[in-house]
Amino acid sequence: MTIAALPQRGAVRFVFRLSALRTACEALLEREREQLALWLVVGFGAGIGAWFVLPHARAWLAFLLLAAGLAVGSWTLVGGRLGRALGCFALAALAGCALVWWRSVDVAASRIEQPVIVTFEAEVELAEQQAARNSIRLTLAPVTPDLPPRLRVSVRDDSLPEGLGSGARVRVRARLTPPMAMTLPGDYDFARDAWFKGIGGTGRALGPLEVLRAAPRSGLDAWRARLDQHIRDAVPGAPGGIATALATGDQGALPEEDAEAMRRSGLAHLLSVSGLHIAAVVGAVFLLTLRLLALSERLALRTNLVLVAAAAAAGAGIAYTLLTGAQVPTVRSCVAAMLVLAGLALGREALSMRLVAVGAVAVLVFRPEALAGASFQFSFAAVTVLITLYSTAWFRRHFERREEGYPMRFARAVGALLVTGLAIELALMPFALYHFHRAGLYGVVANLIAIPATTFVIMPLQAGALLLDLVGLGGWLWVGVGWSTGLLLDMAHAVAGASGAVTLLPTMPRWAFGAMVGGLLWLWLWTTRVRLLGVLPLALGAVAAVFAPHADLLVTGDGRHLALVAEDGTPYLLRERTGDFMRDTLAESAGFEGELPAMDAAPDASCTPDACVAQVVRDGRAWSVLATRSGQTLDWQELTTACALVDIVISERRLPRGCRPRWLKLDRDALARTGGLAIRLRGEPIVESA
Repeated sequence: MTIAALPQRGAVRFVFRLSALRTACEALLEREREQLALWLVVGFGAGIGAWFVLPHARAWLAFLLLAAGLAVGSWTLVGGRLGRALGCFALAALAGCALVWWRSVDVAASRIEQPVIVTFEAEVELAEQQAARNSIRLTLAPVTPDLPPRLRVSVRDDSLPEGLGSGARVRVRARLTPPMAMTLPGDYDFARDAWFKGIGGTGRALGPLEVLRAAPRSGLDAWRARLDQHIRDAVPGAPGGIATALATGDQGALPEEDAEAMRRSGLAHLLSVSGLHIAAVVGAVFLLTLRLLALSERLALRTNLVLVAAAAAAGAGIAYTLLTGAQVPTVRSCVAAMLVLAGLALGREALSMRLVAVGAVAVLVFRPEALAGASFQFSFAAVTVLITLYSTAWFRRHFERREEGYPMRFARAVGALLVTGLAIELALMPFALYHFHRAGLYGVVANLIAIPATTFVIMPLQAGALLLDLVGLGGWLWVGVGWSTGLLLDMAHAVAGASGAVTLLPTMPRWAFGAMVGGLLWLWLWTTRVRLLGVLPLALGAVAAVFAPHADLLVTGDGRHLALVAEDGTPYLLRERTGDFMRDTLAESAGFEGELPAMDAAPDASCTPDACVAQVVRDGRAWSVLATRSGQTLDWQELTTACALVDIVISERRLPRGCRPRWLKLDRDALARTGGLAIRLRGEPIVESA
C-alpha cells in the first residue's frame, strides 16, 4: 500500500461511519415515528423563540433564509426519513418566525415617545382592582386622535367616582410615559408585552376622574364586577381576595404581603385561573351531569350520556372562561379541556402528547407572543411532564389502580400525588429560576395539601354558596369559604417563612436556559432509551445556571439606579430612597434576599449627595466607578478631571464630551442605545445589555 492511499482509506472510513450514523438515525426515527409530529410543534415554537432572541430584522431575515436552506438541503441532499424530518422541522421553524414577525407588524400602534401630561377622554375597556397599591388600573381607549389607541392608567382608590367600570366614558388628566422597557438583562419585558397588546403608554391619573358616561349595569364585565364585590362583601379581607381570584380571575384584591407569601410557598398558581380551575369546573359538571342523568333508566338506555355530559361540561368550561376574563392561560386551558371532552365523547384517549401539541399550536397560531411568557411555559411544561410520568412503566407499576384493600389504594394515591408534585416542581424549576430568579423548595408539600383542598373543598363551597345566594341561604357556606381560604393563607405564610423556603439565583445565561429546555423536551418527547441523552444538555444548563457568576454592576436603562454587587452577593444601591419595585428588581437580578443597603455603607466607597466613587476589586484588579445621583449642576472642570481618574462613569444625565473615563462611559445617550446593563469585571470584562 502506498502512502497516497492512506488519505483515500481515511475518506472511505469516514464515509462508512457517516453511513452507519445515518442508518442508526433512520432506525431511531422508524421506532419513534409516532412522535415525529410532536417535533413539528417544537420547531414551530423554536422559530418563534428565535424571533424574540435575535436582535433585529436583518437577523430575522437571515434566520428565515437559513431555515429555508436547511429545509431544501435536507429534502434534496439527505433524503430518507431523516431528511424529511429535518426539512419539516426547519420549515416549521421558518413558519413560526415568519408568523410572529407578521404579528408584531400587524399589532403595531403609535406610542408615547416621552413623558407628557395631558387631559383626554377615553372609553374604559378594563378596570382591575389593585388592593396592594390602593388603586385601580384602567385600560383606556382614548377618543383623542393624537394619542395611542390604548393606554393603561392607575387611579387611586380615594378618587374613584361612581359609575366607573368597563364600558364607561371618562375624562382624566394623567402623566403618561412610554411603556417601561426591560429594566435589566433577564428581567420582565413589559414594553414587549405592551406592544403586542397595543398599549402605547402608561401612567397615573393626576387628580380625580370625571365620569362622562357611567358603565353599563348589564353585560359580562358589569356582572363580573358585581360578583367581585359580592364575594368581597361575603368574605372580607385577604381570604376574600383568594375567593375572588378563584371566581373571576381578579388577583388585585389580595394584599401584597399575602400575594408574596403565595409566591414564596409555590402556591401562586392557585390564584391564576388556568388548568387546575378549568379542570375542576369541567370535571365537576361532567361527573354531576353523568351521575344525575344515569339515575333515569330510560335516559341511560336510550341516550349517550357521556356525550350529553361532555356537552354540559364544555358549556360550563366556556362560561367560566368568559367569566374570568378570557385571559390567555384560561383560554389555553379551556381549549385543552374541550379537546379532552371531545376525546371522551369519541371514546379516544383523553390525555396524550398529541393533545398537548394541538393545544400549543392553537394558542401559538393566534398568539405567538405567548411563547415568551412564563404562563405559557409553566402550563405546558406541567402538563407535559405529567403525561410523560404517567406513561412510564415505573409509574404504572407502582401507582396504577388495582384490586386491593382500601389502605393500599389510599397509600398509592398519596404516593402518586407526592411523586407527581415532585416531578412537576423539578420540571418547573428552570422556568421559575429563569423568569423570577427564585424557586420554592417546599412547594411540593404545600401543593400536596393545597391543590386537593382548593379543588375539592374551597371551590365546591364557593360554588354552593353562590347558588344558595340566589335564595338568600348562602351565608353559612361563605363562613366555610372564609375559614378554608384563611387556612390556605396561613399555610402559605408558614411555608414562605420557613428557613430555606426559597432558592435564589442571579440572572442565568440565556443559553443555559435554552439547554435545559432542550434537554427537557428531548426527555419528554422520545419514548425509547435515546431519550436519556436529554440529561446531558439539561445537566449542562443546570450547572451553568447554578455556577454563573453574578454581575458586579447592575445599571438600569435610565441610568438612575445602580447596584454595586459585593463579593458576597450583597447589592449596594446608589440611591438610598429607591422604591420597592426597583429594590425587588435589583435584588432578584442579583439573586439576593434581604434588605439592600445604600452604597454609602459599601466598603471602598465614598459618597456625597451628588455622586459616589467606589473601588471594585476583582481577580486582583481594582476597578474604579463614578456614579452621579443628583440633578445638581456639577462643575465642568471637576467632573472631567474625576472622569479621567476612573474606569467607569455612570449617570442618568447627559455627560459632556470632556468626560472620558479609562474604559466605559454610560450616560443618558449611551444607555438609551443599550438599555439596562449587567457588567461583570472578573477576568475579561463583559457587558450584557437588556
